[in-house]
Parts: sequence; C-alpha cells; structure tokens
Amino acid sequence: MDELKPPALKKGDTIGIVAPASHSAFPSALQNGRHSLEALGFRTVTAPHLTDRHGFLAGRDADRLADLESMFADPEVHGIVCLRGGYGSVRMLPQMDFDTIKAHPKVFVGYSDITALHGAIRRKTGMVTFWGPMVSSDMSPGFHPYNRDAFMKAVSGTDAIGTIAHPDDMPPVQIIRGGKASGPLIGGTLSLLAAAVGTPYEFEYDGAILFFEDVGEEPHRIDRMLTQLLQAGRLERVSGIVIGECAGCGSAPNNPAFPYGNFSIEEVFLDRLQPLGIPVIYGLGIGHGTYKATLPQGVQATLDGDAGSLTIDESAVS
Repeated sequence: MDELKPPALKKGDTIGIVAPASHSAFPSALQNGRHSLEALGFRTVTAPHLTDRHGFLAGRDADRLADLESMFADPEVHGIVCLRGGYGSVRMLPQMDFDTIKAHPKVFVGYSDITALHGAIRRKTGMVTFWGPMVSSDMSPGFHPYNRDAFMKAVSGTDAIGTIAHPDDMPPVQIIRGGKASGPLIGGTLSLLAAAVGTPYEFEYDGAILFFEDVGEEPHRIDRMLTQLLQAGRLERVSGIVIGECAGCGSAPNNPAFPYGNFSIEEVFLDRLQPLGIPVIYGLGIGHGTYKATLPQGVQATLDGDAGSLTIDESAVS
C-alpha cells in the first residue's frame, strides 16, 4: 500500500485528545498534559467522551470510536494524541471507518495498547502513525525534555528524523546480532503484536525493521509471545529487530514463576532471535520507562546492529 504522510504540525495547530482504551484515574493528569502541549504552542481540544468510564474502558466502544473518528473528520483538528493506553483499542477495529481516516490524514500518537490502532491504520490506509508519548502517561506532571524534543522532531520536522538518540543515563544498547538492514519501520508493544497475528489488522512484516518493547512481563511470557511470532512466520520475514526498554520485565524476586531456574530477558532474546541471522539490538530508549523516542510507523529506517543504532531515513510528515 502507498505511504500516506500526514501534514506536519506547527505552532497554533489544534491537537485533539482521545481515550481509545482505558480511563485516566487522575483528572490532574489531563490538565497537566494539556498544559505541556499548549506550552509547545499548540491548542488542545478534548473528545466528548474523554472522561467517560465503563469498567476498565474509557466509555463504551461506540462512544470511544465516535470520538476517534470525529477527531479525524474535524477540519479544525490537525493532530491527535491519545490520553493513555491500558486496554480496549482492539475492540473497536471491526467497526472502524478506515475510509474517513484515509481521507483526513493526521498525526496520530500513542503507544502500549494503541499498538492495535497503529497496526490497523497502517494495514488499512497506509498512513504513517507515531509510536510516542501520551497525554496523561508522559506529559504530566511535566514533559521530559528527551521525549518532548523527540516528539517535536517527529511530528513537525520535514527533514529526515535521523539517528534516534540514546540517553546517557541508560545502559548501553546490547548487540544481540550485528549487521545492517533497512526497511519500513513497524512495531509497538510485544503483547499487542502477538495478539494481532492472524487478524486483518496486523502489520505487514515483509522486509520491515520491527521494533518492540513491553512492560511487567516474566521471561517465559516474553518467550511465548516471540515463539508465537516465530511459529506464525512473522519474524522470518523482517530484515532487522530493535528491542526497546522492557520496563519491569524479569522474574519476580519474591514469587518467581519458576523458582528452580529461569532465563533472563536478555537470554530469551539471544535464544529466540539470534538464530534468525538478522541484526538485532536491545535496550534503545523506547518503552514504558522514562524515555520514549517518537517512532513513525511505515517510514524507511536503517538498523546498524554493529553500532547499536536506529536511524529514520526520511521525514514522517509532509
């Protein structure tokens, strides 16, 4: 499918805030996150059902979907940033009006559960979307300078994004397997990627640079997700793999699932991914932790496994 880049955001543009998944428990998080966006020169508007709550969801499926689609259709809204993740985005996919989204390409930003929307929008429309920081999760009480600068460069810069900076206070990037590869960048949270296998809403993997991360997972669960992607033939189709920070992942120290022995997360990656024979790196500044480089879905990228770096070779916006 042809690549569709949204228009670049500029100061004075309006960003719509939506909650496609779960509800934010703290009203102050929305207020502070809006302030962070407005401090960058944007206006903000909130979706009508943004503060709804329906169990673990931010309102009923039909209402959350109507909010999202109306933001795409509204000519006064220039970009869309999700409030938070949680769970629920996938429930809306069969009813989603992808023609409306394709007809009104806009910057769309989120991560975690929003991975389901990235895959579906990319598969059905070809539009570039952005794995990146969210309003209550990452812009409140403040917007970390690393995340803020990466966000602005990705959604407003018309030059190639370039090499993703690795924060000095993070551990060095680990090289699982060296080599170089290029291809369209796709990915998100691993559990959502695995859950999409076999559905009409998963990414196209052929020749892609795949990035993934996850949060709070035990090594055997990471192994299970990777094994599913392997057995479904997805990972043999990619040209390289970038693993971000897997925040809070590892064997639980007080209640390990396998007290008689376990793998570390890094050992799982070595065991499952090294035999693929493609470049793989681990520990880049993407994930549920402090640092979130904004990554555009579908644009050309180059992975240098020897240098431990990921470079975005083009602009993500028009």
